[in-house]
Amino acid sequence: MKHVFLSGDPALDFAATLRSRRGVPFEMFTSPESLDSWFRESGVVDGDINCRPSDVEEAVAVREAIYSLVIAKVTDELYDEGALSLVNRAARTPPAIPQLTLTGRRTEATPAQALSSVARHAIEILSGPEVPLLKECANPECTRIYVDRSRGTRREWCGMDPCGNKMKAAAYRARKRGDQPRSDTTN
Repeated sequence: MKHVFLSGDPALDFAATLRSRRGVPFEMFTSPESLDSWFRESGVVDGDINCRPSDVEEAVAVREAIYSLVIAKVTDELYDEGALSLVNRAARTPPAIPQLTLTGRRTEATPAQALSSVARHAIEILSGPEVPLLKECANPECTRIYVDRSRGTRREWCGMDPCGNKMKAAAYRARKRGDQPRSDTTN
């Protein structure tokens, strides 16, 4: 399974594994193998960690807690205490730890350690200097939060493919139909 990593932070990418929250939600964690795949593809671990169905349930709960906290931060609302407690509990488990081997670096972990690493990323992004750079994708169908490290912090979409291209194409079609007044007209 191929996951998408556009957010600029593992915790934000983890929160984005439930796609299209406002429309027809699309769940990426449909099996223990899909969770294994995400941990591996994200770089949290270097191999499969043999997740079980109960690990998927825990990961989904932590993911939803992270998303709740991130949305609260972006909208300047108070954190949900249950979400805060769940993320902090997950972060208390020792994280995945890289080891030096004869052939280089290798990170192995249990599912709980991998999840702890993600929870710790969430704590770092929500309490660190990049909080002002957190933005939600301008595509109304997308609910991905990303770190806008662009020059001038004027990035509008989580990524050009698919959101930026989709929104630009829709704006172009609307202009062609005359649905949208141009902002550069003179009086």
